[in-house]
Amino acid sequence: MAGMQTSVDILIIGGGVNGVGIARDAAGRGLKTLLCEQNDLASATSSASTKLVHGGLRYLEHFEFRLVRESLQEREILLRAAPHIIWPMRFVLPHHKGLRPRWMLRAGLFLYDHIGGRKLLPPTKSLSLSGDPRGAPLKPQFRRGFEYSDCWVDDARLVALNAVDAAERGATILTRTKAVSIRSQEGIWIADLESEGGASREVRTRALVNAAGPWVDEVLRSVVRQNDPPRFSLRLIKGSHIIVNKVFDGEHAYIFQNADGRIIFAIPYQRDFTLIGTTDEPFEGDLARVAIDQSEIDYLCAAASEYFAMPVTAQMVRRTYSGVRPLYKDSDVKDASAVTRDYVFDVSGAPPLLSIYGGKITTYRRLAEHALAKLQPLLGFTAGPWTQSAALPGGDIENADFDAFLKSAGRDYPWLSPRDLHRLGRAYGTRLGNVLSDAASYADLGEQLGQGLSAREVDYLRRVEFAATVDDILWRRTKLSLRFTKPERENLEAFLAHNKATERRQT
Repeated sequence: MAGMQTSVDILIIGGGVNGVGIARDAAGRGLKTLLCEQNDLASATSSASTKLVHGGLRYLEHFEFRLVRESLQEREILLRAAPHIIWPMRFVLPHHKGLRPRWMLRAGLFLYDHIGGRKLLPPTKSLSLSGDPRGAPLKPQFRRGFEYSDCWVDDARLVALNAVDAAERGATILTRTKAVSIRSQEGIWIADLESEGGASREVRTRALVNAAGPWVDEVLRSVVRQNDPPRFSLRLIKGSHIIVNKVFDGEHAYIFQNADGRIIFAIPYQRDFTLIGTTDEPFEGDLARVAIDQSEIDYLCAAASEYFAMPVTAQMVRRTYSGVRPLYKDSDVKDASAVTRDYVFDVSGAPPLLSIYGGKITTYRRLAEHALAKLQPLLGFTAGPWTQSAALPGGDIENADFDAFLKSAGRDYPWLSPRDLHRLGRAYGTRLGNVLSDAASYADLGEQLGQGLSAREVDYLRRVEFAATVDDILWRRTKLSLRFTKPERENLEAFLAHNKATERRQT
């Protein structure tokens, strides 16, 4: 079919956290911005993280002080910007007598507390795990330890909310739309985009941002058809996680050292589960088919069982997920866990092309600022940074006090069950009213699709948050996938199919 034409200032390829962060920042500066993503937002690496906003305690061992400092500063900024999807968490680090000595852990945690100008979170403290509830799930030989602060984040919602904010500031967000070919002509880029349904669109853009994550080099080779080899090397590292039924009580998490020098986390997940990860394995293969190996499951179970009194076994695994991190290879480091999580830009040509290598969720906002700073002299815009003090959608909660906000929401919607109120409040924050509108009962929300998910919420996710499929809704937007039964999932599939058929008839 004949395609439409669009002219923009910036075309961004990739709907992960870096891409949407740049789209939001650019749109907020008044730049005409378009982002295309070949699948759903956060459908790859950005929804496969350990779901932490953190400085990266273990990066101190690799002397990455600037990265840790920047990450810890961003931790505070993001906590203020989105206290509904990001919240403080205490991490218990048991001392393992056969591994790093206590003095080294204490020194590292002291530096971690002070290098980033911590203001919102409580400091590290020493723990006697014997007789302490936090020591109860652990083997009795772990008698001493430390407790420090970091933050949890709903990674996929962080991506979705950046995309929503970008769209509300004027950006065009095209999911399930692939960049087929891109060529330069008379000082601009001309990109041919194709949607999943076959619709085509020609986009003329003054600048191109390649935020394709693990596909960054493939975009350069196959889409831009760049003949020169990339200036920077990319190292693809697979990280896998397992989700098991809850193995400990409490809202704290654990960080465990392993004999191989790596660490893993055990984190409370969706109230009834425990998330355990991650692995660090070099990846070669099809990026569209990334999955956990049995050896990784065995590794995570063994590492957790080294500490927990009740062994974690493969039979306990309820779900797994894996992602490939596109890390910047800055040296001949052989240990995958030691490869830097920092980022670099490759900026070339006229018209400008900016490709992103590396990065981590915690520093996505700063990365976006740096990207716009690189593009500013090339595009000639004057607007400066603005995101440091701007809340994400739903994050404008007074004093970043989520508990007070939730109590107020409970008074506004007294008919909601505490469980549904908490889930919806965490997902939508101050935009809870945008989802529930004037509803005065569950009946006002339309069909109940299972586990508190209503027709009205699904309509909101499709209309505002770019969701289209069952996995978009259950895995990335609501995290209800672990609770949905097979009949409930089939009913949701039928509901979406019916709505799509109705919309096609109406158009």
